[in-house]
Amino acid sequence: MKKLKQTWRWFGPDDTVTLEHIKQTGAAGIVTSLHHIPTGSVWTVEEIQKRKQEIENAGLRWSVVESIPVHEDIKLQNPGYKRYINAWQETVLNLAKCGITTVCYNFMPVLDWTRTDLDYEDQDGSRALRFDIVQLAAFDVFLLKRHRAEESYQADQVKAAEKFLQQATGTEIEKLKRNILAGLPGSTETYNLETFRESLDAYKDIDEKKYRKHLREFIACVAPAAEEAGVRLAIHPDDPPFTILGLPRVVSTEADLNHVVDVYDSPFNGICLCTGSLGAREDNDLQLITKRLARRINFVHLRNVKKYDSHSFFEAHHLEGDVNMPLVIKELILENQLRTEPIPFRPDHGHQMLDDLNKKTNPGYSAIGRLRGLAELRGVELGISSIMNIQAS
Repeated sequence: MKKLKQTWRWFGPDDTVTLEHIKQTGAAGIVTSLHHIPTGSVWTVEEIQKRKQEIENAGLRWSVVESIPVHEDIKLQNPGYKRYINAWQETVLNLAKCGITTVCYNFMPVLDWTRTDLDYEDQDGSRALRFDIVQLAAFDVFLLKRHRAEESYQADQVKAAEKFLQQATGTEIEKLKRNILAGLPGSTETYNLETFRESLDAYKDIDEKKYRKHLREFIACVAPAAEEAGVRLAIHPDDPPFTILGLPRVVSTEADLNHVVDVYDSPFNGICLCTGSLGAREDNDLQLITKRLARRINFVHLRNVKKYDSHSFFEAHHLEGDVNMPLVIKELILENQLRTEPIPFRPDHGHQMLDDLNKKTNPGYSAIGRLRGLAELRGVELGISSIMNIQAS
């Protein structure tokens, strides 16, 4: 059976996990971006080719762009926003000229993925990423002091948040603020409390209905251009997949994903299936989502989460969380057999473990935890494919 394409996220020349390390994982494709180019600027063919050559010199291939950042003026539809859409389109066309034909992007307002804890200790001693709604409430209501923030939480959550802050040390409080404000790998902004309030305030008159309209108009502009260039777009789900900090979320459920693909009916207007993001909601059935939207899946993040209430979770090892990973992979294998080109996937995030516990690494992107994840996912794919081959013979 045709195998899925194994890829690996790399953050460029400054990444502590080098291309030479990645080659040893068995992954053949690189997922990366030109992080040094300001959001809203065009990626020139020269800059793209320079990075592509660096990757190919290491014996690897630039398989997926993650991401071309979407400028906040596009999301807000501020005056002059169409010039940023034009720049985004031009970047897509330049990537196509260089032979790079899969682009992941997200439409999350203000923040990329958000966590309250970047080194949560799992029971086995490894460290994981965690999102805790009580800690977010502590930040939002009592530290940020967003207007009417308490209305976004249950009364017991606000009470627990106040208690958390009373017991937390100054260092722990500063760490919480830093985790939320300082940005994470792949993000393009760093905030302080004042600038963060200003960024949130820009969305005060934009509800989900209006924000969905902005997303729809963006896709209607860029998807036809991507199709003409032969570039498959893959929108990443909201992470976490529910409203935080009063911001609109419109890519969090199966219904949201259907809305995205219905805007422009083409395989070039697709989704990034992120099992960790979507898996953080109780009402998302990952196997059914994968099966029903299989034709429009252009990229896959395989990651697992363990929920401990309706809005809190930590990132489990790849085969140990609430997502039934073998069932998801089975649906991907079935769809992959129908494709001319294999579906690219990467092990998304991974625990900081073993020798990496003593190293400074990008949160979620240490080498050994992702290597464990890739090995486990590779084994599941091989096992399921072998059974399918036996059944078919």
